[in-house]
Formats: sequence, C-alpha cells, structure tokens
Amino acid sequence: VHPPSHGDGTKQKRERKKTVSFSSMPTEKKISSASDCINSMVEGSELKKVRSNSRIYHRYFLLDADMQSLRWEPSKKDSEKAKIDIKSIKEVRTGKNTDIFRSNGISDQISEDCAFSVIYGENYESLDLVANSADVANIWVTGLRYLISYGKHTLDMLESSQDNMRTSWVSQMFSEIDVDNLGHITLCNAVQCIRNLNPGLKTSKIELKFKELHKSKDKAGTEVTKEEFIEVFHELCTRPEIYFLLVQFSSNKEFLDTKDLMMFLEAEQGVAHINEEISLEIIHKYEPSKEGQEKGWLSIDGFTNYLMSPDCYIFDPEHKKVCQDMKQPLSHYFINSSHNTYLIEDQFRGPSDITGYIRALKMGCRSVELDVWDGPDNEPVIYTGHTMTSQIVFRSVIDIINKYAFFASEYPLILCLENHCSIKQQKVMVQHMKKLLGDKLYTTSPNVEESYLPSPDVLKGKILIKAKKLSSNCSGVEGDVTDEDEGAEMSQRMGKENMEQPNNVPVKRFQLCKELSELVSICKSVQFKEFQVSFQVQKYWEVCSFNEVLASKYANENPGDFVNYNKRFLARVFPSPMRIDSSNMNPQDFWKCGCQIVAMNFQTPGLMMDLNIGWFRQNGNCGYVLRPAIMREEVSFFSANTKDSVPGVSPQLLHIKIISGQNFPKPKGSGAKGDVVDPYVYVEIHGIPADCAEQRTKTVHQNGDAPIFDESFEFQINLPELAMVRFVVLDDDYIGDEFIGQYTIPFECLQTGYRHVPLQSLTGEVLAHASLFVHVAITNRRGGGKPHKRGLSVRKGKKSREYASLRTLWIKTVDEVFKNAQPPIRDATDLRENMQNAVVSFKELCGLSSVANLMQCMLAVSPRFLGPDNTPLVVLNLSEQYPTMELQGIVPEVLKKIVTTYDMVSCPLSVYIAWVREIS
Repeated sequence: VHPPSHGDGTKQKRERKKTVSFSSMPTEKKISSASDCINSMVEGSELKKVRSNSRIYHRYFLLDADMQSLRWEPSKKDSEKAKIDIKSIKEVRTGKNTDIFRSNGISDQISEDCAFSVIYGENYESLDLVANSADVANIWVTGLRYLISYGKHTLDMLESSQDNMRTSWVSQMFSEIDVDNLGHITLCNAVQCIRNLNPGLKTSKIELKFKELHKSKDKAGTEVTKEEFIEVFHELCTRPEIYFLLVQFSSNKEFLDTKDLMMFLEAEQGVAHINEEISLEIIHKYEPSKEGQEKGWLSIDGFTNYLMSPDCYIFDPEHKKVCQDMKQPLSHYFINSSHNTYLIEDQFRGPSDITGYIRALKMGCRSVELDVWDGPDNEPVIYTGHTMTSQIVFRSVIDIINKYAFFASEYPLILCLENHCSIKQQKVMVQHMKKLLGDKLYTTSPNVEESYLPSPDVLKGKILIKAKKLSSNCSGVEGDVTDEDEGAEMSQRMGKENMEQPNNVPVKRFQLCKELSELVSICKSVQFKEFQVSFQVQKYWEVCSFNEVLASKYANENPGDFVNYNKRFLARVFPSPMRIDSSNMNPQDFWKCGCQIVAMNFQTPGLMMDLNIGWFRQNGNCGYVLRPAIMREEVSFFSANTKDSVPGVSPQLLHIKIISGQNFPKPKGSGAKGDVVDPYVYVEIHGIPADCAEQRTKTVHQNGDAPIFDESFEFQINLPELAMVRFVVLDDDYIGDEFIGQYTIPFECLQTGYRHVPLQSLTGEVLAHASLFVHVAITNRRGGGKPHKRGLSVRKGKKSREYASLRTLWIKTVDEVFKNAQPPIRDATDLRENMQNAVVSFKELCGLSSVANLMQCMLAVSPRFLGPDNTPLVVLNLSEQYPTMELQGIVPEVLKKIVTTYDMVSCPLSVYIAWVREIS
C-alpha cells in the first residue's frame, strides 16, 4: 500500500472536495503589531461560542473602545452581563484545551488552529470560542494577552510601540538612500531596497503595492516618502504567522530578549544546553538593526531571518555527516544503487553517456552498472544489449569511475559487471581495470572462517567487482559459467506462463577468463534458487540479483524469509526491462525486506527517485544507511508486510502543522492561468504498509507568494527507522493539478519545532526562496515524549496494556538467565504506562494539547503559582532527584488538581529511574 504519486509531473485527480481558505488573502492588510490586533478587536469579529452538549452559538465579539471589557451580541443576558472584564481574565489558551471543548460532541469538526479559550474569574471559568480562520484566532489571542499583560497601561504601550526599534531601522535605511535629505526617493530605489531585504519578493509586486498606495492618496508622480516606504515595507515584509509566534515568547514585547529566545529555543526547538551566550550569538548573526544587536534584542525581522536560515531547516544537521556505525557487515546496510548507469534517457532507444556515471557518483551512488559487450578495434563497449541504445567505450567509463569513485563518499564502490564479451576482449577489460584502478581494486579472497562480509569502514577507498567467478576447482585459464543477461532473462521469464517456477528458464552459459574471475572477491554473482537452499549452502560472499517481479513475489509471499536472507547475504534488485521508458520501481517495496542494492534509474526524476535521494541523505549522503536493528539481529523476526505495530518497536505519533508557504513559483509549462497559483500541500508518509498514509490541506486561491494553510495532521509511525515524510506542493487546476515542488526526508532526520522546508523542483534542484513553514512534534501514542526504542517483542495483555515478552531460544543457559526478568519488566511497563497516562492528564490541566512537552507545561502553568498579591501558591522543590510541587496554604481547586496530577507524573518517574539504575 502506497500513497498515490503526487510528484511524477503528471496531472492528478482530486479525491477531496475543494475548500477555500479566506485567511490572509492578498488584498488584506497584514497584522504586524499589537496595535493592529487591538484595532481589529475593537472593530469586532464573528466568532462561534461553544457550550457543552454540542451547542454552538454564532455571536459578534468586540473589545470596548476603552479596552476594559470583552462583549458579545446578540445575547439573552442583559448587555452588562454579556461581557467579561479584561482584569478578570486569568489566561488565554490556544486550541481545544478545556473540558468544554473536549466533551463537546462535535469537537472533531472544529479546527485546532481556529479554537481558543478565555479563562476568567476566581473559579477559572472558560469562554470557548472558534474563529473563522486561524489568523482571526491569533489576532484575538495576541490582543487579549497584550491587554492582560499591560492592563490600564495598554494605551501608553501602544503609543510607545509606534516608534519602535523596527520603524527606526527602516527609517535609517530610507535615510541612507535619501543622501540629499529630499524627503523622498525614487520608486526604483525603493523597490530595489525592499527586494534586497526580501529576495523572494517579485519586483512587480513591490511596484504594484507602491502604485496602489499612491492611487489611494490620489498622489501624482512616483517619488516615495519615508512614511510610504515604511508602510509598504511593513505590509510586504511582515509574516503574521511569525509575528504571532514571536509575541507568544516575548511577554507581548515587539522583540525577543536573550531570555525569551532561550525559552523559545529550549521549549519549542528542543535545543539542549542553551544559554544567554548562544542566544546573543544568534541575535548578532540575524538581527539587522544596530540597536537590536547592541541591546541583545531580536526584532520580527531578525526572528524571521533566523527561522528562514539553514539553522532552522527541518533536516537535522547531525545527519549531514556520517553519523551511523560503519563497522557492521556490508549486508547490514542499504546501498545507494544505480541501474543502467550509462543511460541518460530511456533504456530502449536512449543515448549512453559517461555523464551518467559522473552524475550518479556525485549523488553518492555506491553501486553502478556496466553492461559490457564486444566492441570494434578490440575495445569493449557499454550499452544495453538487445536494444537500440548507443555505445560508449569501456576504457572511458573506467577512467571516469577512477576519477569520481570517491568524490562524494569514501566508502566502497561496487561495480556490477554484466559481462557479454569474448575471452579476447575480457582480457582487455582486465588490463584497463588494473591499469586505471590499480590498488583501489579489492581482490582479497574471502575468509572461509568468517560468517559475514567486511564492513564499509574496512573497505574504505576500495572498488568491489560484482560479477561471475570461476569455481575453485577450475584449473585452466578459462572456464564455463552461467550467463547473466538481465534483459534476456526477464524476457524469457515473462514469456513463461508459470511464474511459480522461475528456475525453469533455460540457462545460457559462456566462457570466462581466469584473469577477470580473479578480480571478483566478495561479490560473486550466483543464481538464486530458493530461501531454504540459500540458508544451507550459499556463502556470505555470494550475491544474488532479483528482477523486480520476482523480488515482489518473494516480498509478498515470503517476507520473513526475505528479511532473514538479507541479514547475511547481499541482494540486488533491478527494474523490469519492460520499463522501456526507464521508469522506477518503488524502492520502499524492497528496503522493507532488507534488500540492500535496489538499483534505480537515476536519469528518471519523480516520486521514486525523490524517495531514493531523500533516504540516503540521512548518513552524510555517503551512500550507506544502516538498516534497523530488527532487520539485522539474528534472533529478531520481522515481516515486511505487517499492517500493525512492529514487535519490539514503540510506535510514535508524528504531528505536523502546515502553517504557510513562501514564494511558490508558477509550475513549468503551465500558462493557462497566467501568473495565478492556487496551491495546496500533500503530506505523505512512505514506509512499511502500516505506515503509508497521506493528508492534504485546503486550497488557498490566488496566492502563491504567501499562502496561509494553518492545518494540522497526525500520523502513527510504527517503524520510524524505515519511514519517510514527503511534502508535495501542487497547483489546483480543474484541468489537472500541476507539480510545484517537493521535499522528502527520513523520519529519523526530522527536527522538531518550527521549521522551514526548502522545496525542490521535479529534477531535484532547490527552488530559490520557495519553502513551507511547518511545526513538527513527535510523541508516543499516549502523548508522552519521544521514547527510546525497545528490543523486545510485545503482546497484548489485560486491559489492552502491552507487556514485553521474552522469546524462548531453547538455549538453556540463556533462557534461565532471562527467566527471572519477566516480573520486573512487567512492573517497569506498568510504571511507564501510569506515568504516560498521568502526563496526558497533566497536559490537559495545563491547557495544552498532547503535542506539548513538559517544559511547555511548566511555562503555561507557572503564572498560576502566584496569588493576587504576588505571594506564592505553589513552590517548586528542586532539591529532590526530580522536582516536586508543594502547595502553600489554601489554593483554588484547579491548582490542587494540577499538583496532584504532577505528583502522579514525577513519582513513577523517580521509581522508574531508580529501577533502571538498579538493573544496569
């Protein structure tokens, strides 16, 4: 089961009914300050008021002009009662995080991003509201929090913020252009300045904004004043979604100080060991204003620069270098592999070219194919046999391989040699390889005492030849071996009616010279018979190749055997020669069975190559990715076709919020709608069948520059180590949806928090300035933090609780040792489950969703620990191993619940930590 392809350049049928987002339409004024929020609230908004028992009322809410109370109308209550005094508001919660929201029968139909609650009064009552868009909800949340913070001083704060750090900086930029102090600059200079600050903006859009402003003022001429420059800059260079994020952490200031930034980095971005010095470094690097740098303040522009920088990309930079154990046997790795590497188009008529090898090797490919035939003038040539593809000289290819073999990776390169040459030209092949590759060739005979192949680390800088080899008892200078002709073999097998007996295909044989045979060491090509035969007689240095039809058959019918086979032996899977257009198979179909060498047509872009390229990014793009432990360990069992959780692996929940997009280009070759783009986003999960899923956002019409999506999705990931996430942006068109861009990333490489996703074109180039802004969180199924992977199988126990069980190995000494481990493991499971359940309850009491972490909970609840006169109601005791909460005197009932629930979190955790220390 796989999500449909949305990235192969073809037009797609829509499965979901079109919906339109009215948030942040291009003609609306952007929110860039607290003043904008307050003004909008005074004008008022229609909001839905949610009550228990599924009751929802449409009401018009507005802020009194004196900013002292929040009113709504119409209401059955007296007008003086249909209001809440601002000074009575305790907090403003985002999302559906009150008892009324949780118990409401239609809560599932309410968007998390449009919901918010006003908690007020001594009894912590809640006014639960739903806005028409996430933008409107953010305006009310930001404005109300600002009013709570500054109370009667709100007006003074709003007035002082008009001449803030940002305005001063923009004014200074204007003055640097207006060197003659004329009070105005040319339209051309104004446009260029704004574009320099925001390269993703189109010149035409900036010009249009100035012209619209002049027209609204009935102004003639094109000169731009300072006030106009500032107004257009605020309008075009402010991203409301980032402004709303900034004020969440800035205590309603218009900037982040070092402590605010530390809190954001630690609580949201998951940065460990953060301190003020690191915060200052970020401010000095990204804050554009001199004042901000001097005072250690990060403005909205500096914060935007930081969030759009590579520091905040979704890809974890730890994976940009080799970060996995490279000392495991070669069979324990997935290997980046190319099929018909010499082709640059289709595999029937397409040209052959050495650039195919250069491209593949530069992309980190570690297994390339050479289909060698007799050529003129006693020079072997490379091309696809039985086709009309052009030919390239073997010597030239070996020369290129020598130059680029270790350009992108120092780990071993495998040359898959499909030899169809005469003895005479085989000897020429040997001469070229020995002369050009020299001591890079690995020809050491395998150690028969060993059970596994050497590691990539041991084989650094070496080139391995995968080909046929003469038997050890062959005493002559040449001998007879079976032919390895993928094209002919597949054609023959496809002609057979009985696919159940693939080995009935007539076997061709050919003569192999001993010199070429001796270049083959630990990658000897042999024909696969069946799994039980291989388990008994196959040597660890022997490699079998499977065409995709047969590999799919084994993957479906013998998934467990296929995984176990690949623990010791290398398996190469190649595409069906029936794919004359050089389309690609889905590599996940074979990775899930442990197949190491899944050969891809690198010349054909699309979904399948996106998956391949994305997958091999995770280990420094070195061409080798360590397989999951469950696919390597001798005693483990894994079936690739599982449609449920994987024994021994904790499922994880991936929460992704697609917030906004930036600078989407018009799809290539699409001119029917002019420059109009109607984007929407697909989020796809690729992995084992149990994990494959997809979700899509609504369509945002006529806005490719800065569409706001604000939609959240949740996916259960049962085998994280084999999962990938793919973001695809499409242009909604009733004729057929066009591809805009994509980005594919392994689950293990995701960075949590607020991240930008750099989009790539259909052919893999980075699209300049085009990105998605997302929020990523990873929890376990009960909403706790990201758990450590377990190495035990799992079965269902009473009350659906999962307990670890130990498999009997029938090795008496081992079974006896582990026999007594069952009860403490069961106790530890109970402790962990009880703690995780308490964590969920604690988050709810803190007014947060399951995506939140404990630090965010403490931040949310800490303001409640102080009474009206700033005396502490709750004290944190940090002297214990794990911090405890202590009540101080008489406190509201809701605080008692919070402290009690927190104790249920901390006590099992302390016991669990002590237990772990004891057994270790």
